[in-house]
Amino acid sequence: MTATHASPRRPGPGRPREFDTELALDRAIAVFSERGFHGAAISDLAQALGLTAGSLYKAFTDKRGLFLAAFDRYVALRAERLGLVLAAAPTGRAKIKAVLDFYAGNSHGADGRQGCLVVGGAVDIATADAEVAARVAGALAANEERLAALVALGQADGSVAPHLDAAVTARLLLCVLQGMRVVGKTGRERAEMAVLADGALKLLD
Repeated sequence: MTATHASPRRPGPGRPREFDTELALDRAIAVFSERGFHGAAISDLAQALGLTAGSLYKAFTDKRGLFLAAFDRYVALRAERLGLVLAAAPTGRAKIKAVLDFYAGNSHGADGRQGCLVVGGAVDIATADAEVAARVAGALAANEERLAALVALGQADGSVAPHLDAAVTARLLLCVLQGMRVVGKTGRERAEMAVLADGALKLLD
């Protein structure tokens, strides 16, 4: 989804290094997702971003500042991709299936092993950093609210059982989705994760 950008340009004499912020954040997302906040050394991040440590500090202040910027971009990109997936599904149940398939598709192979920045943030740093904790909680809350709205939509169009509590069902689905990303870190196969998406649909009956 992100456009292809040129690599950071070598600065001329007396000029600051110029770089593509979105590309830098995309590379930071990959490092933080795979290694976690504490496991990602500044040298690792600088190499991945194609910057010197000094340029990285100048652009983002410190590793925490880079993490927060990468986290915000990760959440925004995921919401954008989910929006496209949801737009193509006709009913509430079909939209929930599309979300489940989306997460299952990102929870196997190399993508699965790289992991989810929201899950990583919750496990690795949120307990020690109130601002990160608020970001993680906000991302999860937005996901849960989206799922609750889809359950309610399905109940309105007849594709989801009317007796279900939309809020509780949404929370169960959220646990399934985030659990997929955790399990995906262990190197699961596509088929293993796809059947989870199918099984989770039974929550809607």
